Amino acid sequence: MTSSTITCKDGDTACEFLSLLATPFASELATDTFYASLATSFGLTIAIAGLFCFLRPYNNVVYAPRAKHADSKHAPPPVEKGLFGWIPPLIRTKEQQLVEKVGLDAAIFMRFTRMLRNIFLALTVVGCGILIPVNLIAANSTAKGTSFFLRLTPQYMYGSQAFWAYVVAAYLFDTIICFFLWTNYRAVARLRRAYFDSPEYQRSLHARTLMLTDLPKQLRTDEGIVKVIEEVKASNEMPRAAIARNVKDLPELIEEHEETVRKLEEYLAKYLKNPNKLPSKRPMCKVSKNDKGYTKGQKVDAIEYLTARIKELELEIKEVRESVDKRNAMSYGFASYESISEAHSTAYVARKKAPEGTIIRLAPKPNDLVWKNLKMAKKERNWQNFINNLWVALLTLVWIAPNILISVFLSNLAHLGKLWPAFQTNLEAHTKWWALVQGVASPAITTAFYYFLPAIFRRLCIKGGDVTKTSRERHVMHKLFSFFVLNNLIVFSLFSAIFGYVTAVINSSKHDSAWEAIVENQPFQSIVTTLCSVSPYWISWLLQRNLGAAVDLSQLVKLIWGSISRRFLAPTPRQLIELSAPQPFDYAGYYNYFLFYSTVAMCFAALQPLVLPVTAFYFFMDSFLKKYLLLYVFITKYESGGMFWRTLFNRMLVLALLGNVVIALLVVAQGLAGVNWGMLAALGPLPFLILAFKWYCAHTFDDQIHYYQKGKAMRDSEYMAGSEHMKRKGDRVGVRFGHPVLYKPLMTPMVSAKSQHLLKTIYSGRTSMDDNATIAGYSDVYMDSMDANAPGKTTGAAPFEIVNENQMDFEHFKNRPEFRDEAGGDGELYGHAQDIIRPGTPGTMTTMTRTGTIDTYQSRSRSESRESERTKVGGETEYPRGYHQTPSALREHSPTGSDFSTDAGAGPEPKESLVASAARMGRSPPPPQLPALYAPTPGGYGPIRTPGSTPGEGVGEEETSYDYFRRGRNL
Repeated sequence: MTSSTITCKDGDTACEFLSLLATPFASELATDTFYASLATSFGLTIAIAGLFCFLRPYNNVVYAPRAKHADSKHAPPPVEKGLFGWIPPLIRTKEQQLVEKVGLDAAIFMRFTRMLRNIFLALTVVGCGILIPVNLIAANSTAKGTSFFLRLTPQYMYGSQAFWAYVVAAYLFDTIICFFLWTNYRAVARLRRAYFDSPEYQRSLHARTLMLTDLPKQLRTDEGIVKVIEEVKASNEMPRAAIARNVKDLPELIEEHEETVRKLEEYLAKYLKNPNKLPSKRPMCKVSKNDKGYTKGQKVDAIEYLTARIKELELEIKEVRESVDKRNAMSYGFASYESISEAHSTAYVARKKAPEGTIIRLAPKPNDLVWKNLKMAKKERNWQNFINNLWVALLTLVWIAPNILISVFLSNLAHLGKLWPAFQTNLEAHTKWWALVQGVASPAITTAFYYFLPAIFRRLCIKGGDVTKTSRERHVMHKLFSFFVLNNLIVFSLFSAIFGYVTAVINSSKHDSAWEAIVENQPFQSIVTTLCSVSPYWISWLLQRNLGAAVDLSQLVKLIWGSISRRFLAPTPRQLIELSAPQPFDYAGYYNYFLFYSTVAMCFAALQPLVLPVTAFYFFMDSFLKKYLLLYVFITKYESGGMFWRTLFNRMLVLALLGNVVIALLVVAQGLAGVNWGMLAALGPLPFLILAFKWYCAHTFDDQIHYYQKGKAMRDSEYMAGSEHMKRKGDRVGVRFGHPVLYKPLMTPMVSAKSQHLLKTIYSGRTSMDDNATIAGYSDVYMDSMDANAPGKTTGAAPFEIVNENQMDFEHFKNRPEFRDEAGGDGELYGHAQDIIRPGTPGTMTTMTRTGTIDTYQSRSRSESRESERTKVGGETEYPRGYHQTPSALREHSPTGSDFSTDAGAGPEPKESLVASAARMGRSPPPPQLPALYAPTPGGYGPIRTPGSTPGEGVGEEETSYDYFRRGRNL
């Protein structure tokens, strides 16, 4: 096969440029590039892996944060200090242990990685065992003199009957992929059933709660929710319902408050970096655009202004929280049943069409909700999705130009030499060196661009109306996969072939008609030839993925950035704490990369079979290395319970179809020479077989994956036997599924203890209580913070929180909401999951912020409210703090609360709890019911685990002391 070329006159640079666009990959450096990529990839991979082996035993903050912070149930297996001591635990840890230690999402990620490893190992045997011998034997005389690397492609088999081998290979490829998908679909269904039966799921409130959206105005009450569910007729039981209330601008206020606190901390950290030598000028900043008291863009003293701004925002947040109940109801709400089967049966019956145009689905975990999108109507959501698709299309079009330039010049430096004579001279003098640059530079730049795409798509998905963060991640993965395939396989690989063909047709002067020119220039042959010439680039790119896997394992970016920020920058105490916290695992990004690698391999498997063993080796490595990262380094921030699988399954079928299209293209390209068209007809059933396989798997497995029970609900006898005392009162669905802005504790600016003595000199506001009503205006109830180094003495540092140097570690603050929410995996990693219901345990005041324990005392009920009588249903529905009953209640139960509780909706603490941790008299022995398992953290923010103890287990599971719950100035 030959491609059309453009003949240019000497010195015609424009013509040369067009010619390069037509044939960008015809390079004499292809073979050298492959060997250069192979050498650099394996060499650097081994070097980085060796560096990891040496550094790992001495830096647990970077290489084993999970082992440092997790409780005994979720702690990974112990690792020896030797260079290769990390390898045996990975071999011994099986899938069931992965589920218990790191969750079902991580276990399914590892199963998917192993599945890809097995698929490409099998494809390597078939592809290399069949296609390479056929290509070598059936090559015609035009292959003489070409490199062995190019003879492995089918471009020299033009007109051969040996292409029947490709038809057979297509069926074998699809059979292998479908077999492994079916095997793993069954395994995922089995894992999901085990997940449903797990104690954590059985005791979680969200498992038996429904979420209703798009409620019409006349049904936006607690009773309206029950009415809608009764129309489904899937259960005889009446659920406990809670309609949502409009929190108006409260989320924006809290977001601005957090940003302002972080800004103040940054200014203080830079200004107080050297306490013994302060800068001559105080820091200045621009005023907030929301602050109407200043001229827009005006610069003011940063410390004074931001401190005052924080005070104003906290007072405003307090006022809004106190008035929430006076605002209108929203179009969404929640309904909780007494058993899981009742909730799942109702969701199953209403899965396609719910009454009154509502949408009824199983409720996710509260921390998984995107609250601002729950109120979005169907029409608005559809419109936003349309706009998002337009943005994605625009981004794709914008990226075409740089993508083409990369494909023409960076992937083939010889083309740049044709336009730049001086560079051509240097290229000929240092061929080996430039071959190395060509093998590394182009893939590296492409990878760097795609590093920023996930953040862009996450913003688009949030604007598009995704109601959960886990569904957002699945949609991000879908958009990334579509973008990668479209740009890299269609634009990057095929643009040159299409451009060259069109140019050749236009330049054809010997033909009278356009159709004769089109047929003569053979478009399919041009495309196939171009794809064969671009295959070395993709092999080099896949070889570099091995280097990326080693970089992931070594955590070089985090290690280097942590060292640089600590030594040369001025990180705030909060930033130092966050640096030591476990980082969330980017499932969307990693899944997309794995799917894209697989798609590239499948599309080029028929064109260059060497791509299969390269891909198989990558997945062989990563199936091992990613297991270490999930066990010891990363956390699952939002656990979906394995719900990524169906999206992954669909993408795998797409890449199988793309592989079939490429093989069909090969058959058509050589079929124009008069070869038997029966080859193309033989490929015809493959798409229909794949679609039939998809329907079979969905029909067989999907319902049991998504629903605990179908049909008429039956009560869980075991559940009911142990939870009758929780009936109605125990759910507290209004509290647990209340908007977090109603109860979320507000951040206090953190300052390093080494600069504490300077605070009174740099801040002119009040730093201690001047009267009983305010602390520099921060709260209506105040007690001075105690100095940890001088018991009984105040710090005199309000409104700042002092943090000692040896306490700037995540271990000391992992129970704090602002840190736990970002790096705690919903608290499950530390044994404090918010959504767990524990029947029979003592009452607690931290339902929403620390544990999911049910209070046993009488709680305040929103149904007693004068403004909410019309929403009263069955039992009493409790709501988060902020939903107030009467004007007098606003003073009695203000957001700061005289009980110092962080529970959004908890009532007065029982008297026995108030003295549960009172100091003992004289030398009396410690109470036997309070074993010395915990030591208080600085500032009273929860227990620090001592050797041999496990937070969240045993009698010392919950800290109920007065000091623990006095959360400073949190509102």
